[in-house]
Amino acid sequence: MSFLIRTILVAAGVVTTLLVATDAANFGVVQAMVGLGLIAAFIVVLALWWR
Repeated sequence: MSFLIRTILVAAGVVTTLLVATDAANFGVVQAMVGLGLIAAFIVVLALWWR
């Protein structure tokens, strides 16, 4: 489970790096929001697939 979450958060870091400069003051906040969005999208995909 932790490997899955870690992979999603690494993907969030990559996406955030493409969109926001790493030295920006709010980089951590944007990275956390992208990570939460990816986790929510993953849960939605699982819920729809499980149906």
